[in-house]
Amino acid sequence: MSHTVVIPTIGRESLRVTLDALLAGLGGGNGRAPHEIIVVDDRPAPGAPLPLPSGAPQSPGPEIRVIRSGGRGPAAARNAGWRAATTEWVAFLDDDVVPGHGWAAGLAADLAELPPEVGGSQGRVTVPLPGDRRPTDWERNTAALADADWITADMAYRRGVLAELGGFDERFRRAYREDADLALRAMDAGHGLVLGERRLTHPVRPAGFWASVRAQAGNADDVLMWRVHGGSWRTRAGEARGLLRRHVLTTAAGLLAAVLPAALHGRRCAATALVAGGVWGALTARFAYERIRPGPPAPGEVTKMVVTSAVIPPAAVWHRLRGLAAHRGARPWGGPWVVLFDRDDTLIRDVPYNGNPARVRPMPGARRALDRLRRHGVRIGVVSNQSGVAKGHITAGDVRRVNARVEELLGRVDVWEFCPHDGGDGCECRKPRPGMIERAARRLGALPSDCAVIGDVGGDVEAAAAAGARGILVPTGRTRAAEITRAAETAPTLRAAVDLVLGGRRRR
Repeated sequence: MSHTVVIPTIGRESLRVTLDALLAGLGGGNGRAPHEIIVVDDRPAPGAPLPLPSGAPQSPGPEIRVIRSGGRGPAAARNAGWRAATTEWVAFLDDDVVPGHGWAAGLAADLAELPPEVGGSQGRVTVPLPGDRRPTDWERNTAALADADWITADMAYRRGVLAELGGFDERFRRAYREDADLALRAMDAGHGLVLGERRLTHPVRPAGFWASVRAQAGNADDVLMWRVHGGSWRTRAGEARGLLRRHVLTTAAGLLAAVLPAALHGRRCAATALVAGGVWGALTARFAYERIRPGPPAPGEVTKMVVTSAVIPPAAVWHRLRGLAAHRGARPWGGPWVVLFDRDDTLIRDVPYNGNPARVRPMPGARRALDRLRRHGVRIGVVSNQSGVAKGHITAGDVRRVNARVEELLGRVDVWEFCPHDGGDGCECRKPRPGMIERAARRLGALPSDCAVIGDVGGDVEAAAAAGARGILVPTGRTRAAEITRAAETAPTLRAAVDLVLGGRRRR
């Protein structure tokens, strides 16, 4: 059973420990080693060399390949990793876990006998806790990973399932909830998820004084889960109900006690503020006690629990409000949010070197396809070769007038890019080169990997591949059979191509 291991990282020293443990447990030549290990460097800019194993690679061990994902978060990094993989299965590891000696063989065994309806397999995680004292609050939080469902500390998916679902939802910019979201979407699509027998260790990494406060940013991610999966998402994901309602009451009482005396005067106002202050104090003390009681009685830990218990409720409420604003109208993740179209014979009938707006005729279904994308909030662009400018048959002004007529007939286009060069000019923009796609994505504030490109000839999908975008070919009478054969994805009509984009599915 062929598989690839993908490890996203921001360059933490723990990466070397993870890779050393993985390589040390491979054994030799038993056919159970990964095809390759893809390390995804998710730092925003190149920095110090990654802490990769310093010794010579094991033979016949797997190659370690490093790719970059631009600092867009672990979800985007994992997407870059599985898209670069070529195997049937992709196993995701965090960069701070320690695979056991038999982990690689255990992964191969877990995947070998799975029926086609099973789309994912989770490993078993152990979190080592101190044996000479009670665990701290942070250690208890980390220990919960041992019982969590479908976490990417050790989770393998069929590559076809990832492609069908559009991979991880990149709106989750932190290492939080993106794994549960993908698991729920996989199960909704009919793919089974199972627990394997392989094992690894997840050490408790050091955390600062305010770590529990920073963790409240997850309340914004919980809003996205609620928007996408409905009110029952916690039950389906195996999550207990949080303390947000109590945090809201605590924060409201604290605000009332602080603001009321300054805004109003009088005995009744002072009494109300006093009651509100008492409610705030009681709720804060209860919260602190619940966190202190199971932990060690060390003065530093008690102080941390008291201080952060006062700060966590307003932080949780703030992030909840931030999530409500950021994710209003959010829809399920399905892949690219930008679609770039070829113009001639894709959106409008091809008239060679046309500079006359009166000759513009839309392709069947073009207006309906574009309107459907607009209703889903997808941004639309056009990337078009116009060599007639270089040949002297038309001018750049003619191209813009024709484009304006296209917008009159098909609706607003967010960005236009056209190449005025001929094939022998050696430019970087003429398809199948990626220049126009890269420029259009940049103008829309997106990355090429956030884009789908739909066109009618091989040069369109080749340009998409060169830019790192998704390419979908919609053949017409002028599309050569060889171009159809080479295309990674084809659709019979514009409507079908839009179905693929919005549904997150992929089809040959």
